[in-house]
Amino acid sequence: MLQAVFEDAMSGDQRSGCPINLTLEVVGDRWSLLIIRDMIFGNRRHFRELLTKSEEGISSNILADRLKTLLQQGIVTRADDPTHKQKGVYSLTEKGIELLPILAQMAGWGRKYLPVTEELGIRAQLLREGGPKMWDALMDELREVHLGQRKHRRAGPSVSQTLQAAYEAVVAKKRR
Repeated sequence: MLQAVFEDAMSGDQRSGCPINLTLEVVGDRWSLLIIRDMIFGNRRHFRELLTKSEEGISSNILADRLKTLLQQGIVTRADDPTHKQKGVYSLTEKGIELLPILAQMAGWGRKYLPVTEELGIRAQLLREGGPKMWDALMDELREVHLGQRKHRRAGPSVSQTLQAAYEAVVAKKRR
């Protein structure tokens, strides 16, 4: 896959060989990183979940197009859902999982400089406070869920559980 990207860059299909440009050409549209975000933080792995639970309201044709691109780029894979023959289960690849630090940095920047809501900013706050050690632990959890790789589990709640509990606590507090 990397060789194909390199060959595309050399053939003139890319605007330049700049690593930032090449990354943006893969995930720089409005939706791709949001789909990856939803897979990482929302554990959304089916088309319908990605479509109906998107905070931003992605349309079905855009979702289908972006998933196709993410599949072609090797960022996600799709397998038949064993519980339903017409459904597919999307999984992050190692390439997709390694986008987590980028998302964490973007979330931290957004929380610092933009008017994010408390409930949607709590994960960014915890990821910023936890830093690379927390990111690595979360990436290991994602590798287990999406790639089937078993790692030694740390004691206590998982990073995913910690982030979800913090989100739910803020939501509950706002309801009161």
